[in-house]
Amino acid sequence: MRSHFIVYVRDQGKSRDFYAAVLSMEPMLDVPGMTEFQLNSESVLGLMPESGIKRLLGDSIEDPATASGIPRSELYLHVEDPEATLKKAVENGAKLLSPVQKRDWNHEAGYALDPDGHVVAFAKEIN
Repeated sequence: MRSHFIVYVRDQGKSRDFYAAVLSMEPMLDVPGMTEFQLNSESVLGLMPESGIKRLLGDSIEDPATASGIPRSELYLHVEDPEATLKKAVENGAKLLSPVQKRDWNHEAGYALDPDGHVVAFAKEIN
């Protein structure tokens, strides 16, 4: 099953540049209204402007812009080097929430807030 995970962002260009730097990859799609990063063969991270989802769904949803900066989701990304990736995120504008540590679920993981206030974890399994 292929999955797309779409987060709503205030500034599509700023968010695109942040994730391109942190993930060390260029988006596979970057058009007005949607940027997509192919995370692996089955998963895509999408960045959609808050105004775009509001325009698409109208009054059937609350305006996500009213919650800007409030954590509304968590992206839990398995990476080769969580410490280096977390450092890169902070250098590109993320706010450090928790350094990489051994976690109870057999992972080393560190947490940051991306420029839109989404919690992003960079993790790897502990052998």
